[in-house]
Amino acid sequence: MYKEYLGFGIAGNFANHLEQAGEAKDFIHIKSDSEDAPKGIFPFYIPANSSFLGRYCINNDELVLPQNSSLKVQAEPEVALECELVYKDKELVKLVPKYFMAFNDASVRNNENAKKISQKKNFSRASKAAGHKKIAIDKFEDGGICDNYSIASFIKSGGVLESYGELSTLKGYSYFYERLIDWIVKKINTQQDFAVLENLSTLIQNANYPKKLLISIGATRYVKENENRTLEPNDRVCIVVFNHHKYSFEDIQKLASQDSIPKDLEELSIINQKVILE
Repeated sequence: MYKEYLGFGIAGNFANHLEQAGEAKDFIHIKSDSEDAPKGIFPFYIPANSSFLGRYCINNDELVLPQNSSLKVQAEPEVALECELVYKDKELVKLVPKYFMAFNDASVRNNENAKKISQKKNFSRASKAAGHKKIAIDKFEDGGICDNYSIASFIKSGGVLESYGELSTLKGYSYFYERLIDWIVKKINTQQDFAVLENLSTLIQNANYPKKLLISIGATRYVKENENRTLEPNDRVCIVVFNHHKYSFEDIQKLASQDSIPKDLEELSIINQKVILE
């Protein structure tokens, strides 16, 4: 579905997530625009790229663990935006969010050989997931549809369902709406190859300036009981973005407890992945 899209993610757009993930140290030499600003943008998929980044890795039903069993993976529950890109003179001048959805930005936590964030992200043919249903954005600003949505996530193992990420409103992101869009455009145009980050404009140029972008905007915090929980075969990861005026948390929890979840429910974007080895 997203094979012609750029796949990018944002690091550090939810307070304390990087500290929980043990990755805050990776960014100590990177200057931020403000104290609460995200740390940078990483690629997880680039169409026709000759490196591992050219491997299409989005699968909404399965999460395939790395072949190296010593590598430990955590799910990262978050929201993604599907956007249109406008360039002028080989520079991004406009980014227009069209849809939002649940997203799993699963990440390897213990790859000591990884020099860039991207090397922890695209680790198999199914290391990411985007919600089965995407939700149209009326206006990406206060008063728009995103005001009404929250994200919840769960992990099911041995028939037992537990919360995974904290229940969070979309407006709980550090950067959101116009502030986020302006920051993304600036970073795509100016981010350099430094520390764990990469030069994005070069990647985009080599991909011949794709007109579509799928960007995950940052993982929520984990609940304390599962902040160190890594994924095992036969686990099930469920991430739900939902209208919190229509559904209660208990409604979402009950839905997530089902192994097979309907994909056509209104005002919901759902990921329900079974964790497997190949």
